[in-house]
Amino acid sequence: MKGPILTIVVPCYNEEEVLPETAKQLSAVLTDLIDDFLISKESKILFVDDGSKDRTWALIETEMAKNPVIKGLKLARNAGHQNALLAGLETASPQSDCVISIDADLQDDIKVIRTFVEKYRDGYDVVYGVRDSRETDTFFKRTTALGFYRFMNKIGIHLIPNHADFRLMSKRALAELFNYKETNLFLRGLIPLVGFPSTKVFYDRKERMAGESKYPLKKMLAFAFDGITSFSITPIRFVTFIGFLAVIISAMAGGYAIFQELSGHTESGWTSIIISIWFVGGLQLLAVGIIGEYIGKIYREVKRRPRYAIEVDAFSNKIEGKHKLEVVTNTVGK
Repeated sequence: MKGPILTIVVPCYNEEEVLPETAKQLSAVLTDLIDDFLISKESKILFVDDGSKDRTWALIETEMAKNPVIKGLKLARNAGHQNALLAGLETASPQSDCVISIDADLQDDIKVIRTFVEKYRDGYDVVYGVRDSRETDTFFKRTTALGFYRFMNKIGIHLIPNHADFRLMSKRALAELFNYKETNLFLRGLIPLVGFPSTKVFYDRKERMAGESKYPLKKMLAFAFDGITSFSITPIRFVTFIGFLAVIISAMAGGYAIFQELSGHTESGWTSIIISIWFVGGLQLLAVGIIGEYIGKIYREVKRRPRYAIEVDAFSNKIEGKHKLEVVTNTVGK
């Protein structure tokens, strides 16, 4: 039986410190799988440079010159991790039977890639890599991650707990994923919607080899909020509930004030008035902010701008945008 063509997609942003070792380790895994006839000799590793500011692309070109299984995709600008990953998936899909995505820092255990392929050969279209433990994370990160998954489940967004973007997807699963055209990408929420037979493979997450995490607290919070607002209107409903509750409390307070007035027990209460004004004002600002977040997402969606731009496609041997650049130059010259 001929093995499937596998492409390993690796999104990269300023990964010059880890890229040579990542290429070495992934190449060894790919070679072992080919030697054991689990995958085709046409299988590749695709590094996606997400507009890096360091020598990441130069190192990818060096690795391509040394190793024929390594290919590169250079985006014209920094499009963000999710868009860079999608660019890699869309580029690799036409020439692959299945695609595995993994981050460049190799904190995810590459040894389970063999298990991924075996599960694919058993008939699974999606294989999720799930962290068996988060001992390498700080207590704060472990606690907030657990709270995030629980909260998402409560508001009706069903994610795979402790799963990031380390997964295998078959060609037909990818084809279905590409039917989702939204600009606000949250792949961890989209892929479970695709359906098809899926399974989980558990592994222990390792320490980062070198460099710094590309997801500090600020980005993690923004990513979590994007996930919530991209898949649920529960926050707006919650604001509506709070507003309704505030109206009830205000009506009760107003009734109490009228009773006091009629009873002749009224007293000036500057503090209570100021507190109530600040409280209601804060609720209003919160409500406007949450609603504004949704309006902002609608604004981005209706413009239908491209999610990424490819400058060099060494996987398909293309240089994207060259002709367009010449056209623009000629037009300016006229």
